Amino acid sequence: MKEADIDDVPSPRGELTLQTVAMPKDTNSNGDIFGGWLVSQMDMAAMITATRVAKGRAVTVAINGMAFYTPVQVGSVVSCYTEVVEVGRSSVRVNVEVWIARASSFEQTKVTEGEFVFVAIDETGRTRPVRA
Repeated sequence: MKEADIDDVPSPRGELTLQTVAMPKDTNSNGDIFGGWLVSQMDMAAMITATRVAKGRAVTVAINGMAFYTPVQVGSVVSCYTEVVEVGRSSVRVNVEVWIARASSFEQTKVTEGEFVFVAIDETGRTRPVRA
């Protein structure tokens, strides 16, 4: 292992696309933030990126490879980072990483990631090519 590898601190990949604070209303019975709430934040962040790439309306058609690593506590700053994985004829694949800064320490921790697939649609809801 190279010396630089030892000193490398994990950091988010992609662009900061969405940031919010985990609130008490978003908790499960254990007091942690619902995984579904996190998925909805990720979907919004991915939609922002996919819509920009598709230059218009795009809808979620799949979520691939979702993984949760650690619970999120109330008060944590939740940051969604997006990175375009692939642009197809009518689709956009976006990787989303969620990192939190806990209210007590502000240390960044990766809590989940997943790949979201979008299809560009026109005003009638039909699939359309992604505009170049």
